[in-house]
Amino acid sequence: MDDVAPSIRTLYLAGPDVFRPDARERGAALKALCAHCGFEGLFPLDQDVPADLVDPGEQARWIYRANIALIERADAVLANLDFFRGPEPDSGTCFEVGYAVAKGKPVFGYLPEDGSFAQRIRRRHPQAIGPDGELDTRGWHIEEFGLPLNLMLSVPAPLVVGDAGTALARLVAWAGRG
Repeated sequence: MDDVAPSIRTLYLAGPDVFRPDARERGAALKALCAHCGFEGLFPLDQDVPADLVDPGEQARWIYRANIALIERADAVLANLDFFRGPEPDSGTCFEVGYAVAKGKPVFGYLPEDGSFAQRIRRRHPQAIGPDGELDTRGWHIEEFGLPLNLMLSVPAPLVVGDAGTALARLVAWAGRG
């Protein structure tokens, strides 16, 4: 991420929050938190799939294009990178982070606890770890660079231990607003 803070007005709110039972309320709360910090939050569920799109494949393509358009519109991305449905972040969120990084947009991620990726997996998903503690249950190596997530997420984006508010505070300080 560039050391010179650009003018940030809009934030794409990436994360598995769109799958929560209270997803729209969660989106509204995240957007209010952004507004409190002087940003406009862009939440994927602010856009409704057109009612005339009934084919699931067409709906998926529409959602993809709409989310890409929101990332394009955003000045930066705030990403919930907590584990989702297992010991990895949401794959859609990972794609969105990568897309934003490729576009040169700052990304700030947040996680609920500290520790390296391997430590976090061992702590929260011990059933995924093999008996030696170094390999997973299928014998595959567990990445251990001392980073909180896979290096492809940890290197390009500051990852903050805490919640969206903690990550926003870091973004505010980075952008010179704090």
